[in-house]
Amino acid sequence: MSEPDYRYSLANERTYLAWVRTGLALIAGAVGLRVFATESVLLNVTAFGAAVLGGVLAVTAFFHWRRVQAAMRRGDPLPTQRGPLILTVGVVILAGMVTVLVVL
Repeated sequence: MSEPDYRYSLANERTYLAWVRTGLALIAGAVGLRVFATESVLLNVTAFGAAVLGGVLAVTAFFHWRRVQAAMRRGDPLPTQRGPLILTVGVVILAGMVTVLVVL
């Protein structure tokens, strides 16, 4: 195993941190929903979903970062990332729930 070029390692770290920031933004959005909005079951479910999605993204980002680091050290092809799919599906679901909250 060889040490990868530090620029690639730093780029991998920046990507990881970007995903963690996105997860934190979702968690902050969940807190905002709970603090500033009126009480409803759909609101609770939406806030919970946003918080869970944020946590899942952070965990997924860590494991992806680790797999990419290991692949770079071995000289293997980089693994595919599941984060964009998880984020897209989660945000579409949350957007639908928020739309229902706004319309009601």
